[in-house]
Amino acid sequence: MRILDAAIVGAGFAGLAMAGTLRRAGRDDFVVLERADDVGGTWRDNTYPGVACDVPAHLYSLAAHPNARWSRTFAPGGEIQAYLRGVAEREALGDRLRLRTPMLGARWDADDAVWRIDTGAEALVARSLVLACGRLTEPNVPAIAGLESFPGPLFHSARWDHDVDLTGKRVAVVGTGASAVQLVPELARTAAHVTLFQRTPAWIVPRGGGDIPAAERERLADNPGALARLRARLYAEGEGRFASRSGDAVASIAARDLALRHLHAQVADLGLRAALTPDYAFGCKRVLLSDAFYPAVASDAVTLEPTALSRVDGSTLTAAGGATYEADALVLATGFAAAQQPYADLVHGEEESLAAHWSEGMTSFGSTVVAGFPNLFVLNGPNASLGHNSAVLMAEEQAAYVVRALAERDRRPDRVLRVRPEAEADYTDEIAAAAASTPWMTGGCRNWYVDERSGRLTLLWPGTVQAFHERLAGTDGSEFEPAHSPVRG
Repeated sequence: MRILDAAIVGAGFAGLAMAGTLRRAGRDDFVVLERADDVGGTWRDNTYPGVACDVPAHLYSLAAHPNARWSRTFAPGGEIQAYLRGVAEREALGDRLRLRTPMLGARWDADDAVWRIDTGAEALVARSLVLACGRLTEPNVPAIAGLESFPGPLFHSARWDHDVDLTGKRVAVVGTGASAVQLVPELARTAAHVTLFQRTPAWIVPRGGGDIPAAERERLADNPGALARLRARLYAEGEGRFASRSGDAVASIAARDLALRHLHAQVADLGLRAALTPDYAFGCKRVLLSDAFYPAVASDAVTLEPTALSRVDGSTLTAAGGATYEADALVLATGFAAAQQPYADLVHGEEESLAAHWSEGMTSFGSTVVAGFPNLFVLNGPNASLGHNSAVLMAEEQAAYVVRALAERDRRPDRVLRVRPEAEADYTDEIAAAAASTPWMTGGCRNWYVDERSGRLTLLWPGTVQAFHERLAGTDGSEFEPAHSPVRG
């Protein structure tokens, strides 16, 4: 059986970034495995009304594939999906891209120093395995008593049922996070009424932006330098937001005041305003952008229930605060299983599965490589998320690190990279020290950045993109154990 140089799992932003980075490094011996029938990751799966990115589109794109013709400052989800299809075409992946090919399991074979990958059809063998599976892939369905008794349409926002017409229906939405903030204003326009169950209010700041005029799109298309300067400006603005998100006193107060002014300007009712005001530090949870959410909630089309949905009895929904509501349809905008990555059970290293290794929260070195899992790389995994800038930038930094690590692998007689456990432990301590005084740890909220099993910050990188670049660019291979003797046989 032919041995591939690398197998990439996932064809979203991270997987396509990895494939392109390998090709530009002259490494063409790889495949990209995608369980779905199209590329796009979260932008393929999330098709709810109003879905869009909250990072400016010109920055939320790959450096190797700038796009001058985004239609809006914050691109709609369908447009991002189309962009990623275009990236896959321009990369000319051909039969390297294996759609409808899931990774059902992957196991390190120490005798042959390869990863053996089960796809349910052909078995694949690769020297290196890159997990680019994303962190927002598996919907989180909360344990709500009687949920199964609801008689009407019931689905998660990430699995939107387009066969269901919600026009004129009483729709209940559970959750007030990023997806709900986008979809509730859309539902409010067509539903008979929307009941919104809020466990915790979010800090929301003005979104701004809008349509990009055709003339501006053409100007950027004709002037690559102008597009590059726009991207650089957006990057700098994003890096500037780190201060307010991470707890800098002056920046946090200014950002909090901006959010409160936004709330007060759009919600006149004092009781509703109080219910929508967070009681935790700015930045503790993901900061949201919207100009439409508050007006929708303040309108007669929406009722805000300021406590969580606790029980379902047929079409009757009971809130934790005791109030009851009737609904014809129920939408769960309840986020994802982000801290406990669903692929972790499928990947088995030298002694254990990734799930076992991460049983108290994800750990790594460089947010990319994991002790006990030779020649394995994880993109968009432990401590690789951002709360202030484009996550695409992080995936690109990781892809560059992978290429450098593969060059180091090829210099070794055994062609194996084993992360030193001490290097992983030191990096984990480094993350913990950097995060200790931030709002993510001390801000008085529950957030999806922290793994509740250990209380550690496991998803977010507690620094700027530039700091991440410098951290990975400064590695010298000492994170890996010395080379062993080559495999014989």
